[in-house]
Amino acid sequence: MKSPRADTRPLIERLPLDRLAWPIRLGWTVAIIAVMFLVRLSASPWILTRFPLTAFTPAVIVVAFVFGARMATIAMVICGVLARYVFMEPLYAFTLTSSSAIALIFFALTAGVAIVLVHWMQTANRALTVERETSERLAATRELLFRELQHRVSNNLQVVAGLLALQKRRVHDTDARAALDESARRLTVIGRISRQLYDPSGESRDLAGFLERLAEDVIDASGRGDLICAVSCDGGMTLAPDHAVPLALIVAEAVANAIEHGLSDRTGRIDIVVARSDTQMLSIEVRDDGGALPADFTMAGQDSLGLSIATMLARQIGGVFTLHGGETTVARLSLPEKASAAMVSR
Repeated sequence: MKSPRADTRPLIERLPLDRLAWPIRLGWTVAIIAVMFLVRLSASPWILTRFPLTAFTPAVIVVAFVFGARMATIAMVICGVLARYVFMEPLYAFTLTSSSAIALIFFALTAGVAIVLVHWMQTANRALTVERETSERLAATRELLFRELQHRVSNNLQVVAGLLALQKRRVHDTDARAALDESARRLTVIGRISRQLYDPSGESRDLAGFLERLAEDVIDASGRGDLICAVSCDGGMTLAPDHAVPLALIVAEAVANAIEHGLSDRTGRIDIVVARSDTQMLSIEVRDDGGALPADFTMAGQDSLGLSIATMLARQIGGVFTLHGGETTVARLSLPEKASAAMVSR
């Protein structure tokens, strides 16, 4: 037989304990009243006659908090009877005088108002607890659906990349095969990084960690286990979620370009460097120690789809993408102050 799940809520959220069997609740109610009665009985004779209902109102309030309004009403009646019989003149009798009647009426009003207020408070507390639990379940469901969607999108992209690789077998034209290879590679990379492009919480993301995972995915997708990649980024820099996709695609294209053209036949190192200048201009550079670019290289003279995509995405987010040669090849995304402030913050 399956045991019931323990209630892990705080005690204040489980009150009143009105789901306990009524004999148990009644027994505890009587016990609380008995304790207060003994406390009241131990008081001086002067207090006994002047304040006959002292200690009984707290007993009713405690019962209302712990066992609910119904038990508190029963406690109020028991306390009133005890007070009249033991602590009011004439003692040990149920005869009502004008003073005792007035005292009992005020006790009933005071205790009744306390019971109503406690009941309203606990009703509101239960409603808030239910609403919070519902919100937590909805948030958990939303995140689960989001993760599942990201997983399916990634898998679908991987399937499309596989279909392109199969289609290549039927194509004999060299340029067409190269185009299919490049498209399959690009889809594979996007599929690998799609799981981290979005965050269901909508919060900003650590830029250094984001770039490290991105570079690892691109290198892993290329099948090159002999490459070293390092990310240099000031601590505390975060990436706005709205700009994660274009930045990821630009950097992924730059890393893939370095692997394909600079390090295609040799081992090497790729460095991703993020820096902010004195003018608040942000630059993200992808450097490789592969072969130098041709002396007559210009971005305008290239028909590479990857470079075209990176250039177009950079323009969309208000930046500029460039490729420079020298001792190392540097692909640089430069963002002016306004665009960089919207994308990356400290």
